[in-house]
Amino acid sequence: MKDEPRSHPFRDSTQDIEAAHRIPDTPQTRAPAYRLAFADPDFMTREELRPVRLQLELLKPQLVMDERGIESTIVLFGGARIPAPEHKSLAKTPMLADLTRYYDEARRFSRMMTERSMESYGKQNVIVTGGGPGVMEAGNRGAAEAGGQSIGLNIVLPHEQAPNRYVTPDLSFNFHYFAIRKMHFLMRAAAVCIFPGGFGTLDEMFESLTLIQTKRMKPIPFLLFGRGWWETVINWGHLAEAGVISPEDLKLFQFVETAEEAMAAIDAFETPCP
Repeated sequence: MKDEPRSHPFRDSTQDIEAAHRIPDTPQTRAPAYRLAFADPDFMTREELRPVRLQLELLKPQLVMDERGIESTIVLFGGARIPAPEHKSLAKTPMLADLTRYYDEARRFSRMMTERSMESYGKQNVIVTGGGPGVMEAGNRGAAEAGGQSIGLNIVLPHEQAPNRYVTPDLSFNFHYFAIRKMHFLMRAAAVCIFPGGFGTLDEMFESLTLIQTKRMKPIPFLLFGRGWWETVINWGHLAEAGVISPEDLKLFQFVETAEEAMAAIDAFETPCP
């Protein structure tokens, strides 16, 4: 994060952190109570500090993206287990191997969108993914191949996970809270693109659709790649026929098959009248 000119004459907190490392070693200075509160991990991770940590996790990516001048994003959700075509032989099932085509489609779409984004100096329609493998990697990879930047919103999981190597390093974020991470996915979203995936993808898709359905979020292009996949996984018509959603809700999203179709759908989108 960039250094801002200080608007007040008070001592910088980082100076005091450095000074605290040089204090005499005594029983008093070794006591946890003596640590500066904001530089004390044991204090900052206390249960009572959860509201503060939530605020910090919301604020840090917000400030960084503001400083980078990012105005809008294109969100890519999709399965972490879908391999790149060159690694198709590593797929655990034949069906998963067949889904590698969506890796290619996500990669091509991201490359095309990033080329367009660079016309606005990379400030608009920046690709954002979960920063992990599979479709997420494909999205960041396509953006990198276009010579542009992309965002990765990673999250700490019990098993080892690291950002994929195509995320722009200065825009690679790590989260503790799923809720705050999902909020950052949508805060600047100009479109949402959903590729085949598992529980995580379904969770992200339905939360986003619910926000639009309930008018907690304005309608934006909402694209589901692969009609055959999505109509097999979810019986959309049955939801409407049963009355648990309105038939109008089926218009909140549309199916596309290719990167070109997705670009055209985004260009043709018209915000519905309130």
